[in-house]
Amino acid sequence: MKIYTKTGDKGETSLIGGVRVPKYHLRIEAYGTVDELNSYLGYCAAASLDETERNRVKYIQDRLFTIGSNLASDPKSRMVVPDITESDISDLEEAMDNMNTKLPELKNFILPGGSRDLAMMHVARCVCRRAERLVTALSAEAEIESLILRYLNRLSDYVFVLARYQALLDNQDEITWSPRA
Repeated sequence: MKIYTKTGDKGETSLIGGVRVPKYHLRIEAYGTVDELNSYLGYCAAASLDETERNRVKYIQDRLFTIGSNLASDPKSRMVVPDITESDISDLEEAMDNMNTKLPELKNFILPGGSRDLAMMHVARCVCRRAERLVTALSAEAEIESLILRYLNRLSDYVFVLARYQALLDNQDEITWSPRA
């Protein structure tokens, strides 16, 4: 099977359902950024995470494919795509609550860094926030499942807590921001 189709050579692509749109379309930007986030989380999963969080990140990657397929669908398409559920959101909240019980109280802003893995987790958090902004913008012009926005919002929080938790596991000091007076 050839991977190339040549159908995008003129700057258009197809949504699930067959509608063609320009590659710069907001819908393409939104699900492309979700795909980018998924790749960064793949890097994070390869970090020295404990087994519980490594498995959770892999599950989150599956959920991001679900979100991507939802965003890549023509709203008028009759194709059934997977969905995000309330339990997906509560799973993220529960994971954050569990990690937070082990973390010191947050009293300062945290600067990204400390190690390559921690810095990459902060990159993933920023890409998640960008995905959330793009999906929010898309929701102003098209119907988007509200759980997708909620999931992306929780996910950026989760990745932030995950970076803090990883710093603890790696015995790395968090780099706190000290503004000039």
